[in-house]
Order: sequence, then C-alpha cells, then structure tokens
Amino acid sequence: MDRDIAYLNDAELSALYAPPGDLVQRAVRSHLTDFHLEYLRSATFFILATGSSNGLDASPRGGAAGIVQTIDRETVCFADWPGNNRIESLRNIVRDDRVGLLFIFPGLDIFMRINGRAGVTVDGEILDRLKEGTRRPKTAVVVRIDDVLFHCGKAVNRAGLWKADSQLDRKAFPSPGVMMKELAEVTDVPAEDLDAGYSHAMVNDLYGEPEH
Repeated sequence: MDRDIAYLNDAELSALYAPPGDLVQRAVRSHLTDFHLEYLRSATFFILATGSSNGLDASPRGGAAGIVQTIDRETVCFADWPGNNRIESLRNIVRDDRVGLLFIFPGLDIFMRINGRAGVTVDGEILDRLKEGTRRPKTAVVVRIDDVLFHCGKAVNRAGLWKADSQLDRKAFPSPGVMMKELAEVTDVPAEDLDAGYSHAMVNDLYGEPEH
C-alpha cells in the first residue's frame, strides 16, 4: 500500500453510529430461553470464533441437527470432528477461553450468536452424548454462556445467499487439486488425483476413521 490510512478511535466511531435500540439491548440474555433452544435443536452449522496471543481463528462447524447440545440453560457443548488437524480453535481455547458461536440457518434470514467461556474436555459422558451414530469424538468443547442473542438477516438478504441464482458454479473456479498443487508445491501428484481425494474425503470421511 502506497499511502497511509487514517483509522478511527472509539469516540470517532461512536459519533458515526446511533446507539443500538432499546429492544435490541433488552433481548440479549445470559441464558438460553425456549426460543434459543428451539433454534439450537435445528442448528446444523455455525462459525466458531476463538483467539489468543498467538492469533485469531474462525472455524466452520457442521453436523446433524442439534450439532450443539444443551447441558443446561447456561451451558452448551459440541463435538470436535476431524478437519485439517491444525486444531487452531482448540489450542486457542486452551490458551484463552473466550469464544463466539455464530449460527447460520439455511433458508432463514436470522442468525443466533452465543458468546461465552469455553474449555476442551474428554469427559466420557459428554463425548457419549455427542456421538454421531457409532462415531465418538476425541474431544468436546463446553461453553459457559455469557450472552446469547439473535441477529437480523440483512447480511443474508444483501448477499442473496439463499437464492438459487446466487449459487456459484464450481467449474468457474480453480479446483482444490489445482490450488493445492501450487500452494503446497506438490510436484509428484496430478491435480486430478488430488481432486479425487478431496471429493472422496468431503463425502466419506466426515467423522474420521471408523472405530474398530
């Protein structure tokens, strides 16, 4: 960048925006209500935000409806299923327990967010309740809720996220195999083979290796 950018301080930022409405503030709770529980029972996808002195992470999490289980109205838990094994979110939680969970509901123009304090556990009772069929996670995350709130869906509507004509054509973009060959400097495997492995894993390896 060839020029300096002026950044706002807190007072300057506040001067640009009206304060949040009273109804918005009053709707923020420190525990799950029946409304929150109803949405949680249908939740299949959320973004987990974590951070520590080593950096920040936003990790997508998906699963069957009820991916986040309620322990009580102040506590929820969810399984850590296999991803790329960087486990940045888990490492951040061990170092700094502050987390945010942003739930996205396909087809709906509303979000739900939970802010809280988390820990990583191998507690057997919790792992058992988070099983997917015969699959049992290696670890689980337990979150003590600080705030829970609903977000409006303006972002979804601005993006046209659920409209059929907003869906992207996979063939219009570089494939995972093509990108991996260049980014990871892979020279001994064709892009087609990497694509085949990626496609298989995305469908068949959702929960890691089967238990024996």
